[in-house]
Amino acid sequence: MKKEVDNILDTIVHPETGLSIAASGIVESVALSDERIAVTLLFKRRRDPFTKSLTKQLTAALTREFPHMADRIHIEIKEGEPHAAGQPAKADGAARVGKIIAIASGKGGVGKSTVASNLAVSLAATGYRVGLLDADIYGPSQPKMFGVEDFVPAADMSGSHEMIVPAEVHGVKLMSVGFFISPDDALMWRGPMATGALKQLIHQTRWGELDFLLIDMPPGTGDVHLTILSELKIDGAVIVSTPQEVALADVRRGIAMFRSEKVNVPVLGIVENMAWFTPAELPENRYYIFGRGGATALAAEEGIEILGEIPLIQSVMEGADTGVPGALPGGTAEVYYREAARKIVDKLG
Repeated sequence: MKKEVDNILDTIVHPETGLSIAASGIVESVALSDERIAVTLLFKRRRDPFTKSLTKQLTAALTREFPHMADRIHIEIKEGEPHAAGQPAKADGAARVGKIIAIASGKGGVGKSTVASNLAVSLAATGYRVGLLDADIYGPSQPKMFGVEDFVPAADMSGSHEMIVPAEVHGVKLMSVGFFISPDDALMWRGPMATGALKQLIHQTRWGELDFLLIDMPPGTGDVHLTILSELKIDGAVIVSTPQEVALADVRRGIAMFRSEKVNVPVLGIVENMAWFTPAELPENRYYIFGRGGATALAAEEGIEILGEIPLIQSVMEGADTGVPGALPGGTAEVYYREAARKIVDKLG
């Protein structure tokens, strides 16, 4: 497939340069899989007069070559400086990733990172090839949750590009900014530093062939979120919340961000974390210490699904501190996360 796509990129001529769009340096990245063809074109101005005509030509050519993929061809237009003529596009370690899922929360403290790590483990235990990118720049916690705080990523050359080799734990390929900085340094990063590092991790991590790449997003909404959404084609977002009303108010803002016209990412549903507490000595009892039914009501109001209700389990919290996710086979939370993971897979089809 790659050869055919490259040939197409070499035959579509940019009217202004008289060269193909590949030789003109506007092809930033190409992502190919059995599920989609995604091409990102880079123009100095998003409203460049040639964007529509070139997009139309490229879509038509790809459709003729791959008619069975007609409804899965995505052409993205980005604003930026094109590469020098004839210079190849930058390395893209995510080019062979199937589905990309953002794990987000409206506010901090709801257990988003715990949910992200356990969903990744559940998908891997089911037999899928899974990666997890810890994009929570200001509070990277995945290295600790997977017990690899001392991991030092190696660099490996891929052609003329240097790629970063991720950690592999419990069947999950893991990359985190926490591998490169101390926790104290993360809090001091300014916007451009954070987004620049994140772009490097997105494009220079050697993910290889993956069925799913989960992104552990920072809490809230901001520059880092917009960077991720502009650099990757997100297939769906999972919102993590607790039953508390104050958390649900922030969930609405998160849903609105993903549904906005500029972002337009499908919200797959809500995972309600800390839904209830059951003490080990009273396994039949449920105590709704953070409230009850709030996330269900919000999901119905927003027209989305509750993907899972995860109870407050002491062993899960202890596992997050010791690098043993509770969703591992035989773990106390396995059944809850396995069901949530199944629903996510079903929704992505």
